[in-house]
Amino acid sequence: MKSSYDCVVVGGGPAGSAAASIVAEGGNSVLLIEREPMPRFHVGESMMPEAYWPLQRLGLIEQMKQSGWQPKKSVQFVSHSGKESEPFFFRNHDDRECSTTWQVERSEFDKLLFDRAAELGADCRDNTRLIDVVFDPPASEDAQPRATAVVVRDCEGNEHRIDCRVLVDATGQQSFIAGKLGLKEINPRLKKAAVWTYYKDAVRGEGDNEGATIVLNSENKNSWFWFIPQSRGITSIGCVADHQYLLKGRGTPEEIFNDELARCPGLIPRLENATRVGKFRTAKEFSYMSREHAGPGWVLIGDAFGFLDPVYSSGVYFALEMGVRAGDAIVEGLQSDDVSAQQIANWSDNFKAGVDRLRQLVNAFYDEDFSIGRFMRDYPQYRGNVTDLLIGRIFSEEAGQMFPDMNRSIESAREQKLAAAKEMNT
Repeated sequence: MKSSYDCVVVGGGPAGSAAASIVAEGGNSVLLIEREPMPRFHVGESMMPEAYWPLQRLGLIEQMKQSGWQPKKSVQFVSHSGKESEPFFFRNHDDRECSTTWQVERSEFDKLLFDRAAELGADCRDNTRLIDVVFDPPASEDAQPRATAVVVRDCEGNEHRIDCRVLVDATGQQSFIAGKLGLKEINPRLKKAAVWTYYKDAVRGEGDNEGATIVLNSENKNSWFWFIPQSRGITSIGCVADHQYLLKGRGTPEEIFNDELARCPGLIPRLENATRVGKFRTAKEFSYMSREHAGPGWVLIGDAFGFLDPVYSSGVYFALEMGVRAGDAIVEGLQSDDVSAQQIANWSDNFKAGVDRLRQLVNAFYDEDFSIGRFMRDYPQYRGNVTDLLIGRIFSEEAGQMFPDMNRSIESAREQKLAAAKEMNT
């Protein structure tokens, strides 16, 4: 490691590796560090089709095609009673090859991205841990401090101070800078947790629906399961619910998983002849956003920027998209000697607006009076709009055109339920 770089990127996940690739490709010196040895396990295997574009920008489409990972061409929903929706086939909405994406093994996928950053000129070091960020004092009371260096510990336990013009925080849910500066704001409506494992030979969809991400509700709607088919006959299956409900005082992760599985009629038959091949894992899935996303010489990307509930598999796409956008802004800023927050996060307002549109769909999913099937029956004109959101096309105002009618659908269902309850009591 050198003592100084134009840009230091902390975190070797999709966001960090994408940013390091773009900044290095722009002719700048880049250090990319990852605290774990690569490859390493990570959950979050499903991608949105719009991930095609950042992957294309990184020059990885052909490698993705040759990877052997399970193609994903659709998304499907299963109600609390086990009734399956019609699949949302991406190619029915857009027949280009970008409408097919992949269900990846994250250890292999993240290593592919990490190696790509090295190919493009970044100095990539795994098993290297961020110890601290060095800030200059802020210019005023209401200003953010300027990042000027990092302190890291290498694989041999030696500490180094490394100066940089720009620091990219891609530390994931650790959110190093947001934690240090008190910028992290948790969404109280979306404090979730997950318990998950892996099965071999679970029953998948047929034909083009074979690789579908399937979202299955439990009978009491207190939880839902993800069903993510991967390569080699393996399926990632996880249960998500409110943190308090799922993990407090209910036994081991295996006991919790099996208890919720018994309440999910849509999933039980898919696992009758399947064999569990992974241990049970748990994670907090609290949705949050950083109050500020950048300061002088530093910018947050990936889960360090914010985290949205996993129901629509947006995490990997968001990470890649942020990495590319931030990378472009940093290259431009380094060339013009402008590494202000306004420059290196010039993409963040548009990005947040897109995230807010998808968050509305997430909030609807958790509303007990919302039914995607009923909404499609009542407003069939929005099937394309819903598919756009599931694809990841969220960064235009048109992407939000269905929400007024969606809210009316929810309110109508709520009124009908109240009226029915009132009639029963008279």
